[in-house]
Amino acid sequence: MSLPSAPDRGSSTVAKSARERYARELDAADPDLASLIRRMPLLEQPPLEPTWLRCEMLERARVLQHAPMAPGLRVLEVGSGPHAIATLPLALRLGATGSVVAAERSRWGRFAELVAASGLGARIRPVMCDARRLPLRDGAVDLAVCLHGIRSLETEATMVGVFAEMLRVAPRVFLAESLPIAGTPAQRAHLDLYGLRAEVFQASTGRRDDLPYLPLERLGALVEQAGGVVSRSASLEVDLPHALAYFRRALIEELPDGPARTSLLHRWDSANVARERFGTDHPPVGLLEARRP
Repeated sequence: MSLPSAPDRGSSTVAKSARERYARELDAADPDLASLIRRMPLLEQPPLEPTWLRCEMLERARVLQHAPMAPGLRVLEVGSGPHAIATLPLALRLGATGSVVAAERSRWGRFAELVAASGLGARIRPVMCDARRLPLRDGAVDLAVCLHGIRSLETEATMVGVFAEMLRVAPRVFLAESLPIAGTPAQRAHLDLYGLRAEVFQASTGRRDDLPYLPLERLGALVEQAGGVVSRSASLEVDLPHALAYFRRALIEELPDGPARTSLLHRWDSANVARERFGTDHPPVGLLEARRP
C-alpha cells in the first residue's frame, strides 16, 4: 500500500466532521475495545487523519461482531497486514483462552510494534507464508477469516486457491470485503479514488494489488468454486470514514508520458476534488460465511 505524503489535511468542515464521527463511535464502543484502540499510536501521514489506524480498527471490530465466533476459539486470519488492523480486535474478542494464527506473506511493517502495544501478544501467533499453502494440518483451527484482504489476492484464481486452503484448515470461513456500491457522495469519492489504485500500482511497480471490489454474488461464486457451501451473505453499512484509498498524485506523474498517464491524472484530479469536498467513507461491506460440504 502506498502511503500519502502531501500535507493538505487542514481543518476543513469535512475533516472536522470525520473526526467527530470517529470520536462519537469510539466513545460508544465496548470499553475494552475502546481501551485497545486508544493504545494504538497516532500516525502522522497527511492527508490522512492521525487517527486513521484507530478508525480502521474500529471498523474491523464492527465487522467482527457479525462473525460466527466466540471466546476460546482458535482462528486463522489470512492477510494480517502491516498494521494488525483486524488481528487485534480479533484477539480481543477471542479472549484469554482463544488464539489467532496471523498469516501474512511479506508485509509485516509495524505488526510487531502494534501487537506489543496492545498487550495481546500471548494470543497471537504470526506466520509468514503463502496463503495458498498454509503450514497447518487439516482442521487445525475452528474458523478462518479474511477481512479486507481479498482485494490483495492478485487474481480470482488466487482467491479460489486461498479459499480452498481456508476450508481445508477450518470447518467454517468468514469473509468481509468492501463492495462496489455507493449510496452517498463520500462513498462514491472513495470508490472513484480506490478504482485508480490497481492500474497505477501495476504501471508503477508491476505488482497487482488493491484489485477492484467484487460484487457479493461473485465472491460467493468463487467460494463455491473453492469447494465451499455459502451459508450466509449480507451487506453491512459501517458508517465510518475510510481514507485509505488515497495515494500520492506523484505516483502517476512519474509514469511515462502518454494517453494512459494523461487519463489517470485527469481521473485522479476529479476523484481528489470529490475527496476534499465530501470526504471518503467506507462503502457497504459484504459479509459471507461458508462451510465445508
